[in-house]
Amino acid sequence: MAAPAGLDAIARDDGTFAIVAMDQRNTLRRMMTAVDKPTDDATLQEFKRDVVTPLLGLASGVLLDPDLGIPSIAGVPRAGTGILVAAEPEKKASYEGEPRATRLPAQDAAWVRSLGGDAVKFLVQLRADRPTGGEGPDLVAELTEVVQTVVDDCREAGVPSVVENLIYRLPDEEELSPEARAQAIIEAARVLDGLGCDLLKLEYPGSPEACRQLAEAISTPWAVLSAGVAFDRFTEVLRIACDEGGASGFIAGRAIWKEAVELDGEPRREFLGSVGRERLAGCVAAIDGRATPWRHRG
Repeated sequence: MAAPAGLDAIARDDGTFAIVAMDQRNTLRRMMTAVDKPTDDATLQEFKRDVVTPLLGLASGVLLDPDLGIPSIAGVPRAGTGILVAAEPEKKASYEGEPRATRLPAQDAAWVRSLGGDAVKFLVQLRADRPTGGEGPDLVAELTEVVQTVVDDCREAGVPSVVENLIYRLPDEEELSPEARAQAIIEAARVLDGLGCDLLKLEYPGSPEACRQLAEAISTPWAVLSAGVAFDRFTEVLRIACDEGGASGFIAGRAIWKEAVELDGEPRREFLGSVGRERLAGCVAAIDGRATPWRHRG
């Protein structure tokens, strides 16, 4: 039987997404440092393997970084779980404090395939409402050009493109109100929607009404990221995002496994094999009958 192609390779049989994110690198190092754990590559690889192994088969996909995540599961049976590979540079470029989109040409769709990946994940930070004009580069135009290159390369190679966006505060901007944050998420998604990517990984816009606005703004399938929120809160977010925003599932990391950072060895594996699996199952239950199959978007 041939392996699934396109987004089906990282989706459940019903066309929805239950994906575990384990592509954290610098974030994971900071988490480890905060609880006085070593952060050498071998330790991080062991942690990633402990997280991923018990969730294979239950997750429709696993998102991994190429440097530590992919090597961590070498020889581990995938149990039908698809693999997304983070293809954005680990070291982020910036311009006067604002994140700047860059792409390493060698980390293309063919490279992801060579690592055993089924989809390319590319992270950007877009504020579509960023003021234009004046000195300096147009960071919005620059970002859309980079993302378009990623999308076109993936389409040519027959590999799905998954584009993740995270909102940030502009220089000298006060803390965003819930309404302003929602609009920033929606407007960024609207721009990315026009670039032809296969799946968007987006932050929860904060309310049922904002989810409805997001659903009206885009036709691309989208999955909710967990952004480190508590598990109980995330399952509620999933229900709202699916019911009101037409979300097609989730790509979640820390909501499922973050407490495991404080553990080592067998206690960690026991936690992930019990609590970790229960949480993933809880997230799946939250989207069952609610999430919109990816083929139904648009």
